[in-house]
Amino acid sequence: MMSEVDNDAQSLSASLYERAMEVLPGGVSRNTILRKPHPLYVDHASGCRVTDIEGVERIDFANNMASLIHGHAHPAIVHAVTEQLKVGTAFTLATEIEIRFAEHIVGRNDGFDKVRFVNSGTEAVMGMVKAARAFTGRHKIAKVEGAYHGLYDYAEISQTANPSNWGHEANPVAVPVAHGTPPGVLTDVVVIPFNDPERAIAILDAHRGELAGVLLDLMPHRVGLIPASGDFMTAVRDWTGGDGSLLLFDEVITFRSEYGGAQEWYGVSPDVTALGKLIGGGFPVGAIAGRADVMDVMNPLAETVLFPHSGTFSANPITMTAGLTAMELYDGRAIEHVNELAKRAVDGIEDVIEATGVAACVSGGGSMFRVHLKASPPTNYREAFVTTDESLRLNLLIDHLFDAGFLMINTCSAATSTAMGEAEVDALVEAVGEGLQRFALP
Repeated sequence: MMSEVDNDAQSLSASLYERAMEVLPGGVSRNTILRKPHPLYVDHASGCRVTDIEGVERIDFANNMASLIHGHAHPAIVHAVTEQLKVGTAFTLATEIEIRFAEHIVGRNDGFDKVRFVNSGTEAVMGMVKAARAFTGRHKIAKVEGAYHGLYDYAEISQTANPSNWGHEANPVAVPVAHGTPPGVLTDVVVIPFNDPERAIAILDAHRGELAGVLLDLMPHRVGLIPASGDFMTAVRDWTGGDGSLLLFDEVITFRSEYGGAQEWYGVSPDVTALGKLIGGGFPVGAIAGRADVMDVMNPLAETVLFPHSGTFSANPITMTAGLTAMELYDGRAIEHVNELAKRAVDGIEDVIEATGVAACVSGGGSMFRVHLKASPPTNYREAFVTTDESLRLNLLIDHLFDAGFLMINTCSAATSTAMGEAEVDALVEAVGEGLQRFALP
């Protein structure tokens, strides 16, 4: 691998970005691909390596925001999808592959009685929240401060809160993300701190009988990629059970952690779980899975349909084919492989942090990890909040890794894939050490 010399006078990516700026806001449809002075455009990818149109190859630890569990262009997925393309991509008729994939998803977790497929993680969370409202007859939800759950107004509250507006830690303020968010949304979302059961339960108690559900990510990326504590999980599960509200898990990212999702870490079963990312085998996907009685609010054969639900491309056979193929390949051995790779990376990065003496740490769980330029791992969103100085240094580290031939998620997070081996992980650890050395005191 080699560093890319970005000569804008000759860069194909720069030329493409000029065209993009004319027709796309900011030149992109997803902000996460932005780089200065412009995004780079892909030519091809295979396994754990991506080659851009300038011919530079990089090892991919971003994996399209943790969605590509088998890396790029896995032969079995390519073959299965190619065969399905020959007979059609979407129909106003049912397909057997939807049933087969549903049977597989339900079979991965004893708490999944039934499942409905949608087209994104955002849509899965939105449908899950609406199902909780329909089931309970209540309209408010609670969520963790800083946690990202997609684009839905209610689920995105306080995901970008900062010291100027987040209020006291014992009673976090509901902060909108998008300008123009209806004021009523703010009053219908209760914000709780992560991994602080005492404060969280005190806040929930003030809204007893009002909440449709409590929405939790078990290892929220923007909160610091920190696993939820057992005490926190048990406290919220007990509270929702006593309140008559539902416990809602967002496992769009964390479902890769264990065969039945990260909820296996706790022995705590939610009422409904939102899925996405890896279950699509590289195609847009989402799913809502959970208790039969809750899921049946979407049953169109019911005498009274509490939550009418449909979608033109939901359960389309291309995604179902790719997803089923990917998930059948993602068995116990594959999960053990990617989790061991992540642990090897975490151990190695901790070693280079100690060797450089830089104030840094690493967090994560399962097959994901995140580097922080903080002396110790954060335990909640406020501790994980990136200061201006940290942001500048973190961008320098990410740029260093990019130039060294590694694609990372833009928070300096990484997700391993089955296409990787120890050599790729060790190379990343070495590059992280070289990057941290820049911040070491002389």
